Amino acid sequence: MSATNHYFDHNGTTPLDTRVLEAMLPFLSQQHGNATSRHAYGRAARHAIDQARAQVAQAAGAHPSQVIFTAGGTEANNLAITGISQAAGIGHIAISSIEHPCVTRPAEAMQARGWALSRVPVDADGNITAAAVQSVLNKESLLLSVMLANNETGVIQDIAAIAETARRHGVSVHTDAVQALGKIKVDFAALNVHAMTLSSHKINGPQGAGALIVDKRIDIQPVLLGGGQEKGLRSGTENLAAIVGFGAACELVSAELLQRTARLRQMREQLETGLASLGAQLFGASAERLPNTSFFAVPEIDGETLVMALDRKGFAVASGSACSSDSGEPSHVLLAMGVQPDLARGAVRVSLGVDNTTEHITAFLHTLQSEVNRLKRLTAIAV
Repeated sequence: MSATNHYFDHNGTTPLDTRVLEAMLPFLSQQHGNATSRHAYGRAARHAIDQARAQVAQAAGAHPSQVIFTAGGTEANNLAITGISQAAGIGHIAISSIEHPCVTRPAEAMQARGWALSRVPVDADGNITAAAVQSVLNKESLLLSVMLANNETGVIQDIAAIAETARRHGVSVHTDAVQALGKIKVDFAALNVHAMTLSSHKINGPQGAGALIVDKRIDIQPVLLGGGQEKGLRSGTENLAAIVGFGAACELVSAELLQRTARLRQMREQLETGLASLGAQLFGASAERLPNTSFFAVPEIDGETLVMALDRKGFAVASGSACSSDSGEPSHVLLAMGVQPDLARGAVRVSLGVDNTTEHITAFLHTLQSEVNRLKRLTAIAV
C-alpha cells in the first residue's frame, strides 16, 4: 500500500492498492480484448471478467450470477431505483432520510414521473428502526431503499430487520452498501435484500467500477440500452481493467477484513479520545458505526473553515459527503438527526484507511488542537 500520510478522507475515495494495480496492468497494456468477441483475445477478456465477478460475489456473500458490473456506485444505485421502479409500474417508493444523493435524486426523478415518494425518519443517533419503516409503507409501496452504512456518520443500519418488515408488505428492498464493503462483513444473502450496491474505489480498487447485486427473482429494467452486456441490464463494453481491479480489491477484502477492521477501530478510538479532549461533539456516538468513521463538530468553529485550515497543514478531511460538500448547506444527514443547523455547519468527517497509522492520528490531533485554538482566537478578535 502506498503511503498517504495525512489522508483522512477514505470514505470519499481510497488510494489504489499496489497489488490491485499489478493485477490491472496487463489489461491496460497487453490484454485488450472485447469480452463480447469470440476470438482468443475476447475469450481472455471474458475469463478475466468472470473471475472478477466471482471475487466480488465472494466478498459480498452473493453468487457470481447475481453480480451486475456498472461504472460505479452511482450508476448501480440509479439502476436499482429506476430499473426496479420502471419494471413495477406506478406506485410508492420509500427511501431513508439520510441516503446519498445518487439514491435520493433518482427517487425524486421517479416522483416526477408519477410515483409517490416518502422518506423514512431516523432517530437522534441516525438509526432507522423497523417501526419507522412500518410507518411509511402502505399498500401502494413497491420499493424501499435504505443504506447499510452512512457515508457521513458511519452509522450502520439493521438492514436484515428492515428488509423483513418490508418483505411482509410485499416491498422490494435495495441497500446501498458502498461504504460498508471492506470495513464490516457484507452478506447479501443474510441481509435478505433484493438488490445491493457496491463500489470499487471505496475498497482501494480503481475508480470507474461498481456492481449491483441482484436477486434473480426480481424484475428490473435496464437504464442503458445497447449491446446487451451484463445480462442485458448494463449495456456497453465492459471496463476490463477496472473490473479486474475491482475483483482483485474484493479478493483482498475477503482475505484481510478482520485485520483491517481491528486496526481501523483501534485508530478510531485513539482519534475519538483526542476529539473528546478538545470538546468536540461526535455525531452518532451511541450507534453502531463503521470502524473507520468519525463525524464531529467543535462548537463555534465553522466546518468548511476548519477543513481548509487543516488542508493547508497537509491533512485531507471532509466536511461531509464528497459528492455534495460544495453546496454550502448543512449536512442533510445531521439535519435529519435533529442536529441544529449552526452545529451541523461545523461538521468535519475523518475517515481512516488501512494506510493510516497511530502516528498519523497523533500528528492530526496535534494540528487540530492548534488550528482550533487559532480559529477561536480569530473569532474572539472579530467579536
